[in-house]
Amino acid sequence: MSKRRIIQILGAVIPNTYVQAFTGKLLYQGVLKGFCVPSLNCYSCPLAVFACPIGTLQHFVVIRQFPFYLIGWLGLLGTLVGRMACGFICPFGLVQDLMYKIRSFKIRLPNWSRYLKYIWLVSVAILIPYFTGEYWFSKLCPQGTLQASVPLVLASQKIRSLVGGATSGSLFVIKVAILCIFLFLFVISKRPFCITTCPLGAIYSIFNKISLIGLRIDKKLCDDCGLCVNVCPTGIKPYDELNHIDCIRCAECKRVCPRNAIRWRY
Repeated sequence: MSKRRIIQILGAVIPNTYVQAFTGKLLYQGVLKGFCVPSLNCYSCPLAVFACPIGTLQHFVVIRQFPFYLIGWLGLLGTLVGRMACGFICPFGLVQDLMYKIRSFKIRLPNWSRYLKYIWLVSVAILIPYFTGEYWFSKLCPQGTLQASVPLVLASQKIRSLVGGATSGSLFVIKVAILCIFLFLFVISKRPFCITTCPLGAIYSIFNKISLIGLRIDKKLCDDCGLCVNVCPTGIKPYDELNHIDCIRCAECKRVCPRNAIRWRY
């Protein structure tokens, strides 16, 4: 198992360590829930001990206050490492990476679809919550459905009561349908949620070209062998698109480069 895969697993496990949920206790509501992890992590997950950045963003939008802490936190992370959180610690990224390994026909998403995530960020994560007072991205987020809604169906009635109708009715059917569509896409395409939908990835991508830590390529050493393209989780061409908006800094391209043409940039 690679070091990155180990870090991905830890990134999924560490923010979700409220083991008392297995004994039927209420959702964790302690002080740690006031802090955001760097990646998507559903607040309503029975095991969650930290908050989700996008859920926090919607909270401040709904109460119509500027999220100084959140903007500072995401700005700091983005300035330091760009989208590296997407490549190393996002639990939903890990799910996508593993499901793409399933043997099937594969497709490449069109380049224009890479800009859809900015539409979801502005519309579903900001504007619609602002005008409706509801956290609509969190309500429909497939990562939240997988991490929280489905487990809550199996949880105690006491815990389910905290999330209202999230585990029943037409909304739950819609959430599960969206999740199923994405699970299918995970098998046939590389990280479709990260590329087309994730509002957090959209925020981090703004910093990719200016972050302090990134990747660089020595064109004199590169012979365009294409190995880096084959292993890239988001389907970009590292040899001419390093620090692209969808580069998640996983360094898989660096790992497979036979000529050591790709290196970290500090």
